[in-house]
Amino acid sequence: MAEDIAELMQSMGRRARAAAAELAFAPADQKAAALNAAADALLANVPALLQANAADLAYGRDKGLSAAMLDRLMLDESRIAGIAAALRAVAGQPDPVGQVMAEWDRPTGLHIRRVRTPLGVVGVIYESRPNVTADAGALCLKAGNAVILRGGSESFHSSGAIHAAMVAGLRAAGLPADAIQLVPSRDRAAVAEMLRMVEFIDVIVPRGGKGLVGLVQAEARVPVFAHLEGICHVYLDKAADPAKARRVVLNAKTRRTGICGSAECLLIHRDLVNGLGAQVIADLVAAGVQVRAGEGLQHLPGTVPAVPGDFGHEFLDMIIAAAVVDDVDGAIAHIRRHGSQHTESILTEDDATADRFFQRLDSAILMRNASTQFADGGEFGMGGEIGIATGKMHARGPVGAEQLTSFKYLVTGDGTIRA
Repeated sequence: MAEDIAELMQSMGRRARAAAAELAFAPADQKAAALNAAADALLANVPALLQANAADLAYGRDKGLSAAMLDRLMLDESRIAGIAAALRAVAGQPDPVGQVMAEWDRPTGLHIRRVRTPLGVVGVIYESRPNVTADAGALCLKAGNAVILRGGSESFHSSGAIHAAMVAGLRAAGLPADAIQLVPSRDRAAVAEMLRMVEFIDVIVPRGGKGLVGLVQAEARVPVFAHLEGICHVYLDKAADPAKARRVVLNAKTRRTGICGSAECLLIHRDLVNGLGAQVIADLVAAGVQVRAGEGLQHLPGTVPAVPGDFGHEFLDMIIAAAVVDDVDGAIAHIRRHGSQHTESILTEDDATADRFFQRLDSAILMRNASTQFADGGEFGMGGEIGIATGKMHARGPVGAEQLTSFKYLVTGDGTIRA
């Protein structure tokens, strides 16, 4: 069986490399046509996709997935329409390939341009969210890359149905079907093979929990864009506007608890504990959130005492940790100690305090008076995202089509020689 998986992955790698060579110079309108045709194929096959998703949900329930994880997995007509809309949004964006990033002339007579170029072949390893199949496929295609997708076992059937629509789009536009490939096996040996395929894959993007990302970072021989945990903090400053704060905190935690942009820790300025802070916590409790309160907050109704492991934990559920801090510097220190450099938000009307928060934290995304649920490539105007990169090399924050390119130098002379 291991030999079969190895042979399968080598074949996929060879075909992806061949497809990437064609995509590198594919016209922008041809790639856009493929994505629009894929959106059409999705919407034309909603019943089949819902049936595939029902099989995945049954599998997930049998495995004992939490309600939040089942929500990540679930598709309905609205979410399928959203996936199709995201495909069209990516199709409508400017094509990054060939964009001139900078150009200049040298005294020697050389004219130099730095232009965007595809990475080549991208490998994406992800867990339960089937929409990643479309997002990753679309963004890689837009950037002129071939992609090998390895979805989670829970989303096996849904990802397969979405992939079929992507392939239909490629064929309709006359692009190679091997440009977007999905590993047709739940066998984890396929992941191990991908991590070693340096001759075929140029970069790996893991999208999932700490266990998956840690495994990929530890074992990959291929370069990795890391998408680590979303341990997102919201700091309630003493200069916060009460109406804004109550609205934003509730949305940051409860809109969708199973996504990486969900707030996992609320930090409250000491002066607000028995005023606005108590109101915000009461709002969360009323909404069904379990508030795990640190020292100074445990007297508030409906809270349960926090334990040390609650800070720096990604719950992905209707649970939030809460702590008291003395000021913005205390919030910064707490986030540096417990955060994952994903997304943090400050709620304040004080410009100097907000500036200090922005300057002294180094998370990929920092927000002011906005919900952390906006940590999303689609909300950033990228059409979609392949993940939120929390590392500092090459790509950071939402990884869209532009971040899936590298660059090359085009140098023009006129019989120019070096003295």
